[in-house]
Amino acid sequence: MSKTYGFDTLQVHAGNKPDPATGARQVPIYQTTAYVFKDADHAARLFNLQEVGYIYSRLTNPTVSALAERVCALEGGAGAICCSSGHAAQIMALFPLMGPGKNIVASSRLYGGTITQFSQTIKRFGWSAKFVDTDDLAAVRKACDKNTRAIFCETIANPGGYVTDIPALAKIADQKGIPLIVDNTTATPWLCRPIEHGATLVVHSATKYLTGNGTVTGGVVVDSGKFDWSASDKFPSLSQPEPAYHGLTFHPTLGGLAFTFHSIAVGLRDLGMTMNPQGAHYTLLGIETLSLRMERHVKNAQKVAEWLEKDPRVEFVTYAGLKSSPYHKRAKKITPKGAGALFTFAVKGGYEACVKLVDNLALFSHVANLGDTRSLVIHSASTTHRQLTPEQQVAAGAAPNVVRVSIGIEDADDIIADLDQALAKATA
Repeated sequence: MSKTYGFDTLQVHAGNKPDPATGARQVPIYQTTAYVFKDADHAARLFNLQEVGYIYSRLTNPTVSALAERVCALEGGAGAICCSSGHAAQIMALFPLMGPGKNIVASSRLYGGTITQFSQTIKRFGWSAKFVDTDDLAAVRKACDKNTRAIFCETIANPGGYVTDIPALAKIADQKGIPLIVDNTTATPWLCRPIEHGATLVVHSATKYLTGNGTVTGGVVVDSGKFDWSASDKFPSLSQPEPAYHGLTFHPTLGGLAFTFHSIAVGLRDLGMTMNPQGAHYTLLGIETLSLRMERHVKNAQKVAEWLEKDPRVEFVTYAGLKSSPYHKRAKKITPKGAGALFTFAVKGGYEACVKLVDNLALFSHVANLGDTRSLVIHSASTTHRQLTPEQQVAAGAAPNVVRVSIGIEDADDIIADLDQALAKATA
């Protein structure tokens, strides 16, 4: 769809064409495993990547493809793939880039599950991660070595709400000849389009704000189409002949769509991290109201954060929308429409007070999720980040004395009233 359309138009129309068979206006759920070939030659061309089309829903599916096209349009990318979860999206983003002995440089302020995936699970592939404070640009440069294949960060860090200097990291990545991968889950493309700030790849947990109602697990990887995968010998999967496709070289042949086609033809084919069509359908429906929801999320978060900052029972609030935040000025540049709706605050009384707070909230839902229309809360140190060391918890913004809140779209005064009564009980 033409990129000249505005965001609100793209979130409704991108990837959504009337069904050619029935004229259905909404994207149908193509609940099918396979697709009938026109003839033997047609099948051969599809399998040889000589023609674009549908073969098997582990690879591509019309409903899932519509979602990929929509998110790609909203992010301003060249191509995108959808997969089964946000964690799957992270592995799919790394898969064409990595190999045994290779590493990534990752922000120390990532979601706890991502830190565990990068510090533990990817070791089984022979990959590794170096965690650094991405505010320390000298440390980022120093951490990059001859085996580094990517820099990874979040636009708005989960759980602390810290805003990343994407242009600065992109400059380092360019100097090192490696891609910058940005997890844009907590910002969404409505608040930030990382590709415009120099990112190579953007990943999403579609489970969160894109769907927005807590019904789906899914992930998306968007490729900028701007990286020269053939500029060095660092990325042989994209720049060298692929034996499974009779020596096809993805980047020289497919140019800006090389990463996307490789992720489908090799990544989804062999890893099988496929998004189901019904989940894709729910996410398409959710995205139709993304800008409307995000506007309310941000407005509510700003009001709640300002109230919490003034409350004597609260030690500090990490929301970058506050003038007191060290990230306030950066947020104005990276996320000019607002600092998102995810942040933490410290409760006087420490760990025990945080637990009491969570147990006494009524409107907030105590869940391991974020980005829902409902306000959500969790004590990260005892849940999502409990696998980390105390030092890692503090570095990630998940110290024992803080709780993470994802502010919903309810009436802001009701959200504040719920926090007020729970704080009274937690700090009595």
